[in-house]
This record gives sequence, C-alpha cells and structure tokens, in this order.
Amino acid sequence: MTAAAAETRSESPERRGGRWIERWDPEDEGFWRETGERIARRNLVFSVLSEHIGFSVWSLWSVMVLFMGPEYGIAPAEKFFLVAVPTLVGGVLRVPYTFAVARFGGRNWTVISAAMLLVPTVGAAVVLEPGTSYTTFLLVAALAGVGGGNFASSMTNINSFYPLRKKGWALGMNAGGGNIGVPVIQLLGLLVIGTAGAAHPRIVLAVYVPLIVVAAVCAALFMDNLAPVTHDTGAARDAAREPHTWVMSLLYLGTFGSFIGYSFAFGLVLQNQFARTPLQAASLTFIGPLLGSLIRPVGGRLADRFGGARITLGNFAAMGLATGVVIYASAVRSLPVFLVGFIALFVLSGLGNGSTYKMIPGIFQAQAVRRGLAGEEAAAYGRRLSGAAMGLIGAVGALGGLVINLAFRQSFLVAGSGTPAFVSFLGCYVVCGAVTWAVYLRPAGRARRTARAVEAAPAEEGRRPVYAEV
Repeated sequence: MTAAAAETRSESPERRGGRWIERWDPEDEGFWRETGERIARRNLVFSVLSEHIGFSVWSLWSVMVLFMGPEYGIAPAEKFFLVAVPTLVGGVLRVPYTFAVARFGGRNWTVISAAMLLVPTVGAAVVLEPGTSYTTFLLVAALAGVGGGNFASSMTNINSFYPLRKKGWALGMNAGGGNIGVPVIQLLGLLVIGTAGAAHPRIVLAVYVPLIVVAAVCAALFMDNLAPVTHDTGAARDAAREPHTWVMSLLYLGTFGSFIGYSFAFGLVLQNQFARTPLQAASLTFIGPLLGSLIRPVGGRLADRFGGARITLGNFAAMGLATGVVIYASAVRSLPVFLVGFIALFVLSGLGNGSTYKMIPGIFQAQAVRRGLAGEEAAAYGRRLSGAAMGLIGAVGALGGLVINLAFRQSFLVAGSGTPAFVSFLGCYVVCGAVTWAVYLRPAGRARRTARAVEAAPAEEGRRPVYAEV
C-alpha cells in the first residue's frame, strides 16, 4: 500500500472538515513499515503536546496554593481539599473523554479538549486574589479537572495507532510526556515565586494561555482521525463486565493514583510537616514528578521486554520499601531521609504507570485468543476492549489522587503529620502486589494461561506473531 492510499480521507457529511484515514492496520508489518509508523509518530508527537499542557492545567492548583498566604484565610486542611477537587473531576471526566475519540475522532477531540483548557486557566486568573470566597475557589479548581480528562482520550487515541508489540513504548511516551506537565508547571511556579514573589500567581496563568492555543492549532493542522475507530457504545459495557478491567483499575490506582496524588500534595506536606516556606517547598516539589514522568516510558519498555506483570510486581515491592523509609523519616522528622524516600516513590510510581498500562492491551489480546479469534479479528477485538477499558481504568486511577489528598488532610487534622496516611498507603501497595501475583503471575492464574495461549497461536502469513505476555 502506498502512502497516498493509506492516508485516503473522506469528506462525507458526518466527517466534513476533518482529516480522516479510512484504512488502518498497524499489525500488518508492510503497512506499518511503509506508512503507518510515520503517521503514528506524527500523531504521537502532537498528542503528547496537548496532553502535556492538560496535565499542567490539571495540577494547576497544586501550584496556586503555594501562592496563597495567610491573607487568603484558608487553612492547611482546606488547601488539601482544594487540591483534591480537580483530581475528582478529572477522574470522572476520563470516562466520557475515552469514548469521545470514537464519537468525534481523535484529532477532532484533541482540538476541542485542548481549547477547553482555556476555561480553568482564565477562570483562575479572574478569581485568584485575597477576599475571594473558598466556595468560589473550589468551583474554579473543579474546572481544572478537564485537564485530567485529556489523558484518557489521548491514551485511547494513541492505543489505536500502534501495533501491540509497540504499545508499551508508545503509551509510555504519550503518558510520560503528559505527566511531565506536572513538574513543568511546578518549576514555572518556583521561577515566579523566586523572581516576582508569591503575590503574582497570574504570571503562571499568562504563560499557559498562549500555549493552550498553540496545542489546539497544532492538533488541528497535524493530527488525524481514524475511521476504523467507530463509535461503539457496547465496548464500554463489555469492558465493564470484564473482571480484568477492575483488577487493572486497582493496580493503576496504586501506581498512577500515587503519582498524581503525591504530585498534588508534595508541596503542602513539606510546608505543614517540615515548616518549609512557599519558595523552599516550590524548590523541591518538581523533582519527584519530573523523575516519575521521565521514567514512565522506561516502565513501558521494560514491560514490552520482560512482561508487564513481572515489572509491576517488583515495582509494588519497591514502593512498599520506599514507603517504609518515608514513615521512618516522618517519625524522626528527618527532611533529607524523607526526600530520598518520597522521591523514590515518585520514580517507582512512574515506572509502574508504564508497566501497568502495557498490561491492558496484552490482557485483552489474550482474551481474544481464548475466544477463538485470530489475526486482524483478534487485533480488532483487543483494540476495542482495551481502548474502552483504558477509560475506566484511568478514571479509577485518577481517583487515587483524591484519596491520597483526603488521607493527608485527615492525617494532619488528627495527628498533625502525614505518618498515618503513609502507613495506609503501605497497606495499599502490599494488597496491589499480592493481587498482581495471584492474578497474573501465579502458575495456575487464568491470565497467565491465556498469555501462553497467545504465544502458542500460529502467526498468519505475512505477519509476526502477536504476543500478549502481560
């Protein structure tokens, strides 16, 4: 197939004004080599740009609270709740955002969702001053949840562009590039506090308004819609009925929920537990999210090579050890030891984000083989169910950010420190590790058998075998 044929676009009434690719078969190595890889990479680049800014807007209030001094009249516990609200809204929005890709097209929805980021950004610029009511702050912070929804549509879209053998890397790059939006806005906040002072939060917002416009325009000019990714309301129902969707939701809650929850809460924990000033807190908060974002593609790559379940299990064990270090540091009030343990948690949560997301398409590809499907039929089934499941799994994972911030809020209210919260997080990692082993690594585990079934399935002529080692 030639490049021109691969990129044939229609201008039917339903799709007028969009860039639509009518045929897409990334599992066909000839198609992928000639044109598919180039098109997929271009869409990945501009998907990362939009998702990156979306994450920055989603985590906007984790930075804005550092500018809110005593003159705002907001207690520390209220700030934790203010930071938690966008995580709740973002988690809920991930479900409809997932299916918006099939309804409107990946390129079209990226344009829309990027443009929507102007609403919370401009809204924050309008209300952010002393004397504004706490209720108003909560409502405007809730609007930032649209940035969290971007992740689900972006991941679902990129999942459709790449073959199974490359999904771990592609999804890791897409998510890692998005995740890095968290430390970037935190670094910008540090720069503003260190130069202009804590009285000028609107400088941060002024930087992001033109960037949002650039992301929307680039998506319109350079991204594509995939016609084969058609609207399928039954996919959500089928994914919700699949037990693996909810098992993976728990695991993603432990990895991504930790990453986003810690990212939002890190600065407040430093201020309240170690008496750091806004500038001192801002000078440290970006380090963990930055490292966790950069390592996410590595988690996907390791999962491609060694199996996502193996990497995920080892990762939860390491997260448990790092949490133990944090608990010890909290008890003895040692900031250096606390930073070592907490930053290790960021790194490990980022690694686990990549490995758990790699598991999703592999699980549903294995399910297709169990149903007797093969070739493109099996690949289409895997893409359909994994794309729908990603929305549900991503939504549950994002709610982990809410849980973590509420846990910190309660911990500081009751004990005056974050230690009780960290003890509860340790218990969560133990449970997640046990579930990973029992479901996906135990020799008698059903998912393990289905993975072997896929490995044993013969390849079609002209194609490589599709492996689904989860």
